Amino acid sequence: MRLRLWLLLGASLTGSVQALTVDGIALSQQCPASFELRERVCRLTTPYQAYRSVTDAGVGGLKSGLPKFRDGFSPEQIDLGRLLFFDPVLSSTGKLACANCHRPASAFADVRSRSLGVGGQEVSRNAPSLWNVGFLQRFFWDGRAHSLEEQVRGPLYGALEMGTTPAKLVATLNGIPAYRRLFADAFPAGPANISSEQVYSALAAFESSLVSLNSRYDLYAHGVANALSAPELEGLNVFRSFVARCAECHTPPLFTNQQVAVIGMPEPPGRTFDPGAGATPGNSALRGGFRIPSLRNVALTAPYGHAGQFATLRDTVAFYTGGRGHAVPRGETLHLHWHIWEPKLSSRELDRLVDFLQTLSDESFRPATPTAVPSGLPPAT
Repeated sequence: MRLRLWLLLGASLTGSVQALTVDGIALSQQCPASFELRERVCRLTTPYQAYRSVTDAGVGGLKSGLPKFRDGFSPEQIDLGRLLFFDPVLSSTGKLACANCHRPASAFADVRSRSLGVGGQEVSRNAPSLWNVGFLQRFFWDGRAHSLEEQVRGPLYGALEMGTTPAKLVATLNGIPAYRRLFADAFPAGPANISSEQVYSALAAFESSLVSLNSRYDLYAHGVANALSAPELEGLNVFRSFVARCAECHTPPLFTNQQVAVIGMPEPPGRTFDPGAGATPGNSALRGGFRIPSLRNVALTAPYGHAGQFATLRDTVAFYTGGRGHAVPRGETLHLHWHIWEPKLSSRELDRLVDFLQTLSDESFRPATPTAVPSGLPPAT
């Protein structure tokens, strides 16, 4: 019997930024898809909630549950975060929005190996996808942030990224009447003036709403036996095998165990070694370590690696069969993760892995890009 998935469809500036403000924008009072309104806030609803905890499920069986999730934001807070996400007014120049690096058409990642900041300079790492970030417990490639609110401050205030300051950010937003009205609607119990904490909360609310759990893999996991083809099922078996051991780090159903791992990833030609999590004081054993990314929508987020080292999925999976530590730079002594070994997968097995990874694509609930934002600047697309 085919299982029906319930899909709940939600129906004067400072500095160098100059724009005409836009009024008449109203915030949605409906929850996004995958959420339902309960007691005035949006709560996640997914068939995975009927399954047992992922902590009890080994390397992630088909009926594994999801980790703890961020929800409980109001529809207005989520929609305000959506407007902020696409509005370049948040940057110091008024030319760069969150969506310029986390592009909706690229699964909220970037087509570039490394994105460009406000000055046109290249940032140090690849922009990861934002799908399902509401499930994560640590953020950035080095895992240094532990909440979405903490994470958004990095790109906002990073000199190589959006380049603004807390004072400039709130002064700019408070100078836009439309934003003052919308923040009052989203945070009715808040202060008279827009605060930076409200900005972080609204962005976190929107990013938490980016849920992708309706891929063909999910149909198969929920009991639709013919959702995957024979080559894709073969790839799933390779993925979960003790030989390849992919699922030990990329644990279903989120397809990450959220740990930081040292795998000996090479740097792009001409770039110095990135210490990753090892740059954090007290984490010297994690030199060269990076957060294990989710593989959800991975077929849509090329290039791959913390610095966009690999152009294709095939190149990426082939790296893992090259042998333990084969790409560690000369002179570096790294404490490689124990899961990294020498699986010696065949060319056929690598091809089948790629076939399976493509079944994790699902953008059916991609939010709408606003046609206008409160600053009056052209919204990012």
